[in-house]
Amino acid sequence: MREMFKTFDSGRLILANRFVFPPVKTAYGTPDGRVTDRHLTFYRQIAENGPGLLILEPVAVTAGGKEHPRQLCVHLPDSVDELRKIVDTIHTADRRACLHLNHAGAAANPRAAGAPPKAPSAIACPTTGQTATPLTTGEIEAIVAGYRAATEKAVSAGFDVIEIQGGHGYLVSQFLNGKINQRDDEYGHDRTKFAEEVISAVLKGAGDVPCLLRISGSEMSPEFGISQEDLLSLLALAEKKKIAAIHVGMGSACFSPPWYFHHGSLPEKPQWDALKWVRMHTKLPLIAAGRMGRAEQVEMLINQNLADLVALGRPLLSDPDLVEKWKTGNTDDVNDCGYCLQGCLHRVKTGRPLGCNLNPEIGKPPMGKTSNPRKVLVAGGGPAGMSAAVYLVKRGHQVTLVEKEDRLGGQFRLAWQAPGKQEMLDGLAHLEKRVQTGVGSVMTGQSVDAELIGSVQPDLLVWATGAVQNIPDIDGLGDQYTMTALEYFKKEKPVKGPRVLVIGAGRTGLEIAEKLGKDGYEVVATKRTDPIGSMMEMITRKLILMRIEKMPNVTLMPRTTVLQLGEDVAQVDQDGEKISLGAFQTIILASGMRSAPGPDEKIKQKVAEVDVIGDADQVMDIFTAIHAGYETALKY
Repeated sequence: MREMFKTFDSGRLILANRFVFPPVKTAYGTPDGRVTDRHLTFYRQIAENGPGLLILEPVAVTAGGKEHPRQLCVHLPDSVDELRKIVDTIHTADRRACLHLNHAGAAANPRAAGAPPKAPSAIACPTTGQTATPLTTGEIEAIVAGYRAATEKAVSAGFDVIEIQGGHGYLVSQFLNGKINQRDDEYGHDRTKFAEEVISAVLKGAGDVPCLLRISGSEMSPEFGISQEDLLSLLALAEKKKIAAIHVGMGSACFSPPWYFHHGSLPEKPQWDALKWVRMHTKLPLIAAGRMGRAEQVEMLINQNLADLVALGRPLLSDPDLVEKWKTGNTDDVNDCGYCLQGCLHRVKTGRPLGCNLNPEIGKPPMGKTSNPRKVLVAGGGPAGMSAAVYLVKRGHQVTLVEKEDRLGGQFRLAWQAPGKQEMLDGLAHLEKRVQTGVGSVMTGQSVDAELIGSVQPDLLVWATGAVQNIPDIDGLGDQYTMTALEYFKKEKPVKGPRVLVIGAGRTGLEIAEKLGKDGYEVVATKRTDPIGSMMEMITRKLILMRIEKMPNVTLMPRTTVLQLGEDVAQVDQDGEKISLGAFQTIILASGMRSAPGPDEKIKQKVAEVDVIGDADQVMDIFTAIHAGYETALKY
């Protein structure tokens, strides 16, 4: 691992260490693509004692190649001055800045681009739901000119490195890919022609500035992904053009988004196999990207000589000090990314700015001390309560945290048990450690009542007692063997089989159905509305539905209301049709949550101010809970 903190010097590319921040979409820009203060705060946080090279979020070389309405622009008249703001911020931290150039092609977002997407040939992109039309020769020439112009602007703005997006199912890859490029002209007969023109245009515009090429080691789509033969031609071209390094990711933006975004539930072997294959077929230095946020992963990479540099994206969102902590051996204090995509990708895809479930400070100004220190009692040791306690202490308040259970964590303590969520346990452990080491008084196995309030005498009561299971009104439910979703994950009751009915196929219900299916139970999961799992992060939902689809013992029933439960029968209504499902030995209630009761009048009378936060205020998710604690601290 010590090797990673040495200067990297390949002749043209010289970096302070061997870590790279990859191009992560932020949605921090203005609607017209300009830089905001949040950009500057964000890149400052990443750059300080961080990776030797920071690659900015993707910029489209022409308006038609944009993916997001708040994507930074490079084609505007004032783009040089705008982008220079970020470059100067990165340079102040003595780190190098790289501009990532792209054209999304078939993956372009019409709302952002202002026009329907265009590609080498007519092709539908499942991610956008749009069908691209073929580019004309004139349009291709204009895009190549856009790469040259963008590069010249990047050089004028002071960027130290330029990166060309040549993979992930974007336009360069689309031209190379024989499954997508069906043109009957020079760009179809020689599928490397567009890539060569793009790389040549960038190199001419770059002058002495080194250039990187990003690729997918595998697009993980047998039907539409680029073949190894086509990828070989790109690697050969990169060597011929003296590209400084190859940045290796995975997946396709259109046809395999889970691999493009490196979802935490995916197996690791395909990525390692892809890195080995690329290493075998090029002499150029490699940057390995994707789920590299654990020190043991980086060490394995080094030991197997699979890369020269390592890209850290989401792990630096959850802990911008990760590189420095690894360097100083402070690994126990790392706020490990759970690779859930919920606070980052999910938010950006839904039009909101980039965030992190575990780190509400990312992209935000430093939290200052309060001018009015108070004695605060936080009721509830779940994610909202723990977050509130940590950040209230950081603000300078005297905090007592009280949790009625015998340990901290709340529902966060249960979430990691679902399939594919094991990495989330590390984030819980870090938050719990911050509470135990930073909060002056922590009481577990204790309820907050008027007597305790009278004993502590707080100036402020933060009520973060979370949520309780919503119990549906179903005829005969009380006569069945039932358990709530919380009781299931807490293992408070054994599951009786062979048949289990899960009422509520939202996020939690789907996770329970999959877990039970893997354990061999015959499972039926119902949901009154459609689609199934509608509140889930889209890639997580897609993956869990794909896994459940392969389980013949699990049946999902959308638009289905459970009407009556009896000893030998379960009556349901699906789309107006009455159906009998037979008998179930266990009924699991995953039918949503509702806020736990607020403080009673006796409590309210003993404290000057009460603030109800998190699920106790409105049932949402882990992101909202942890951020609610942070926002609460900012108020006082």
